[in-house]
Order: sequence, then C-alpha cells, then structure tokens
Amino acid sequence: MTELPATDPLAEKGDLAELMVAGIQRYLLRATRKTAAASGTTVQKRQRLARLIGADGPRATPELSYIAAKPLARGSNYHIHAVRWRVFARVDAEGLLLEPRRPARATVVALPDADWTPERIAGLEGAHHPAYAARLARSGCRVLVPTLIDRACTHSGLPGVRMTNQPHREYLYRAAFELGQHLIGIEVQKILAAIDLYDTPVGVCGYGEGGLLALYAAALDQRIAAAGVSGYFQSRQALWREPIYRNIFGLLGEFGDAEIAALVAGDLVVEASPHPRIAGPPAPSAGRAGAAPGCLITPAADQVASEFERAQALAGPHGRDFALVHSTAPGSDALLATLLIALGIQRLQPTGPAPRRLRNLPDASQRHKRQFHQLLDHTQDLLADAEFARKRFWARADARDADTWKKTTRRYRKYLHDQVIGRLPAPRVAPRPRSRLVYREKKYTGYEVVLDVYRDVFAYGILLVPKGIRKDQKRPVVVCQHGLEGRPQDLADAAVDHPAYHRYACRLAEMGYVVFAPQNPYIGQDQFRRLQRLANPLGLSLFSFIVRQHQRILQWLATLPYIDPARIAFYGLSYGGKTAMRVPALLEDYCLSICSADYNEWIWKNASARHSYSYLLTGEYEMCEFDLGNTFNYAEMSWLVCPRPFMVERGHHDGVAPDEWVAYEYARTYRRYVELGLTDRTAIEFFDGPHTINSQGTLRFLQQHLAWPPRRRN
Repeated sequence: MTELPATDPLAEKGDLAELMVAGIQRYLLRATRKTAAASGTTVQKRQRLARLIGADGPRATPELSYIAAKPLARGSNYHIHAVRWRVFARVDAEGLLLEPRRPARATVVALPDADWTPERIAGLEGAHHPAYAARLARSGCRVLVPTLIDRACTHSGLPGVRMTNQPHREYLYRAAFELGQHLIGIEVQKILAAIDLYDTPVGVCGYGEGGLLALYAAALDQRIAAAGVSGYFQSRQALWREPIYRNIFGLLGEFGDAEIAALVAGDLVVEASPHPRIAGPPAPSAGRAGAAPGCLITPAADQVASEFERAQALAGPHGRDFALVHSTAPGSDALLATLLIALGIQRLQPTGPAPRRLRNLPDASQRHKRQFHQLLDHTQDLLADAEFARKRFWARADARDADTWKKTTRRYRKYLHDQVIGRLPAPRVAPRPRSRLVYREKKYTGYEVVLDVYRDVFAYGILLVPKGIRKDQKRPVVVCQHGLEGRPQDLADAAVDHPAYHRYACRLAEMGYVVFAPQNPYIGQDQFRRLQRLANPLGLSLFSFIVRQHQRILQWLATLPYIDPARIAFYGLSYGGKTAMRVPALLEDYCLSICSADYNEWIWKNASARHSYSYLLTGEYEMCEFDLGNTFNYAEMSWLVCPRPFMVERGHHDGVAPDEWVAYEYARTYRRYVELGLTDRTAIEFFDGPHTINSQGTLRFLQQHLAWPPRRRN
C-alpha cells in the first residue's frame, strides 16, 4: 500500500507548508469579517478597553511645570508656554500650553499627528500648517499640546550594537506590549493627566495618531465633554495592514471604531479628512533593518460614513450629539465650531495672525529624544518589576504536593490559553486523515499525513513507523518539531543532513520510536508573520492554531494500533523549542517535553533595551505576546508541564541567549520540581556546540521516561 491503513490517499499537490499558511490566512480573514460587539455595561466595556491598551493603571498626582519663566510667544489674546506635566513617577508629558489672558472658558487637549510637532498646530511653524490649537486658544480655550512619539527611527536600537529602522512608535510598542502596556495607552494617560490638572469643561481634539488618541481618551474618561477626531475614523477590519504600533490584542473581538465611539460620554465630531500618508516604516539602510510592514491610507468617504452610522446606532438616544463633517484638511471650521459649541463656546474666532515669537522655540528634536527615552526607561522599569508581578500572579498555586499542584494550576493553564495564546473553538470538522508513502528506509517507513482541523486549516507532517513492530506491541512516540522556516523533511528525511537537526527524527525512528514531524506554520517570512497581525486583534496568535493542530495530531496518533497514547513525547528545536514551552503546557496528552535551543529568560529576550540578544533589535516582530511578562516566563510555562518530565538542551555557543540567562531561568524550573519531590523528572544538558540538536542527554531522558529502547535482561 502507498498509504497508511485507515487513511485515504493524500492527493494534495504543491507546497503543503505554503498551503497551510494560506489556509490559516483565509480562516482569519473570515473571522475578521465576523467580529462581535462588546457585551456588558458601559463601565465594564470601558474597563476592558482600558485593559486592552494598558491604560488601566494609576497616574501620579497632577503637577504642571513651566520650563521657562517667560512665554515663548504671544497670540492676539493668549500666551504660549513650554511646559511639562507629570504622568507616572518617572514619566512626564512635554509640550506647549496656550493660555488665554482672560480666564479660560474651557480646556482642550489638542493632539497633533505623530510626525507633527506641537509648534505646528500652535501656529509657530508657518501659515500653511493647520493651526487648530491656536484657533481654539483665540476662541477662549486653554489648550495643552503634548509631544507625541514620532515615526522616525533615529533612536530605535542599541547604539554600538545594532540600530534598526523601526519607527520610534514600533520600538516602544514592542517593549511595552510584552509587559502589558501599549504606547497608545501611555499616550492616552498623558491626555488624562492633562485633564487631571483642570476643572473647566474639557475637550480633546486630534488628527491622525492624535485623532486615535482623542477617540480612545474620550471613550475612557467621562469628564471629556467633547471630542474631535480627524483623519482617523473608519472600519478597523484592515487593522492588520496598519503599522504594528496600532496592533491591540483582542480589540476586534469587542471593539471597532464605532463601538469605541459609542462609549464617548460627551459629544463627538468626526472629521472625514485625508489621513496621514504612511507607505511603510523608514526605508532599510546599511545597519538599520527589522521594522514591521504597515501603511496608512485614506479610506473612502462611504467607509467613514458607514462606521459613523454604526456608532450612532450603538450610542442610541442618550442625548449625545454625534456629527460627521467633511474637509480637505484637518482642523476645519466645521470641526472646531462644533467642538466649541459642545464646550459652551458659541463662536469660533477667525484664524488671525500667527503668534509672535518672543524667544527661541524649544529644540523639538531634543524634546522628542527626552520623551522617547523616558518611555523606553519606563518599559525597562516594568521589565524589572515583571518577576515580582509574576510572583503575585502565581500566588494561588499550591506546591505542597504533585496532586495539589496539578489541581491549583488548572486556572493558570486556562489563563495562558485564553488570555495569552488565544483559544480557538474546538474543531467541528472530521480529521479525514490522508497519507502517502514517501520513504522506504532499512529500519522504518515514512508517510506524509494531512488531518483537517477547520475549514481551510489542516495539520500536516511526516510519520516514521519503525519496521518489526509486533501486533501486540505499543510503541512510544516522539513528536519532533522543526524551527523557524523549517520543514518536516529537514529532520525526517534521511537524505537531508541539516546542520541544526542532524537527522534526529530519523535516528529516533532507527532506535524504534514512532516519530511524527509536524509542519508548523512559522514559514514564509512575512507570509506567516502576517498571520500574527491578523490573529492578534481577534485575541488570537499563531500558537492558537498550532495548539489545535497538535491536539488533532495527538488524537489521531492515539488511534494507531501500535502507539501507546500515554507515551507521546515532544522534542523541539528553536521555534520548535518555543512550541515545546507552550503546546505541552496546554496539552496534557504530551507526556513530556524537551526544549532545545530556545529556553532562556524569555521576557528579557523580548523586552530588554539593553541586551544585544533582544528581539527589540531584530525583524521577528511577531514574537511579543501581550502581558506575557507579568504572567508567564519560561519557568512558569514549565511549571504547567510539571509534574510531567521536562528537559532543556543548550549549546554553549547558541546565539539565542547566553548560558547565564538559561541557567538563571532553569533554576526556577528545577526548584519547582525539587519542591514537589520530582527531581528525577527534570534535567538540563549544556554541551559545547551552537544552535543545534545534540541528542545525547536528551536520548537518555527519553529512554528513562518512555521506557524505550527496552533495557536488556541479563
């Protein structure tokens, strides 16, 4: 036979790995079109939105400081000052204050686009720029204009080690995301800290990135009586195409722009104007690379109108005034006049002359540099606190004995699956196994196998079946997982001697183990990273699919007559090592896990701005997982494998991380096993080699815990 018994012939042609990635993309595109609205009370929705953007923490006591004793400039009835105001203990907002000479009739936080300076909208950079902050000040408002983090890449990287072309917003996003915060949330907190300073009627108004922030701030804070949003509002079903610093984990599971607008307690004015044109990140250059793709384009007018109509319908008849205006440039009379009326000011003053400078303007580049490094330092403070946050998070796990440990860690397994990885629904389609013979070796036979998981989503791999299995014999299985851009053939084809794998799947089959080498979907460079961008707004990730694929593989393997379902082990290298940390932690049908060439202090690896090993400096923009730093490092993931056996394989010259990181984190794994009296169930092997399979101590570990090969009787 050319296929396995109880399977259909595998007729699929072409590159199955490529087809896998394409199928998952189709699944996600369908899911994106079916996103649901948030449920619960308005208060609960606001709380969840604040959590999604990491804006749910406390702010410092409000405090405004004038950077200079004298104003920078004078308008017709207001002065412009350089100011800063406190947000967190070590984070300030910095920008301009436009203060009327008479008592202010309202306070407005006016937000430029990310690539605009505060001076631009204050009328200090030329008459051709939209000076909507100055218009509001002329009309009697106190106006605060914060500096936003821009899209240049000047400071993105580690000087002397590696610089990147990541926009500053992306660089900060990556570090914050891993630690449960988001640049969007931090900048919203800067707006709300400005509002903390004053008791007058408050409004917010912004363009581009500033429009995004104005909308979110108004949705979260009921003190905001009016909000103006320009160059931002539309359907978010193409969020995955936008710059990654707009990526919000779980957003589209509950919120589009319409749902967020429906949370605004005051009046809302949406201005349909041209959006900032962003074709992508700064172009790569010598020594600078690694940015994620993403662009901003202006949506069609009917798309804006459709989303606005949804917002009106969701808001209902609660006395709020929602208005949609159209303009060829941000800050139109219609926008500003409508905003002022909502704040109790009936007249918008004409543009008038530009403010007269009284002294040199602040150095905008130095101010931005200060703001960037403050926020970067803020993420590193969060990183330093993460181990203590994880300790608090794990306080309900009880390690008095193995049974109590298993019982009290169930909630953590559920949390990892639901809140970090993202849980897909249980598959409803039949697996429909298909196979075809691909290898005839002296000691084993190899088959390609495909199993359906969802519509368009399948699991695929190579099964190696040793020859000479007795009819009454049940063999153990080792699932051998490839790394980044890998294929099952790299480790399961005897004709391929890949330097990272050394045919280790073949070697295990020759030893008599049944071996399955799955294809995981992290292949195709930006093709698979696009899956992460599509998945994240839905509260999912690449591993949401990998978990379900492995679950189906385990179910199918358990049906094979020559397999012992209680002895199915996992052994993965590199990205397969990442899988070894996550999948067996969630799927208890794996009886043990071996993580090769990946185990380390994973939160440092993702969020450190001070180590050359950090993913902040590389192109793996899909790596960060929201709030992982406060919940699960690699030790905590290994605790979910426990009390099942767990092993780490580590080459001294592996560039993933230094030995010290690996040993530091593994000590926490080892201690947990020791506390439970399970010292013999965990091990680490250091060897003098690079990023590769070693298969020395790991083979002994497999033999010990899988009882194979059988020990010879004397």
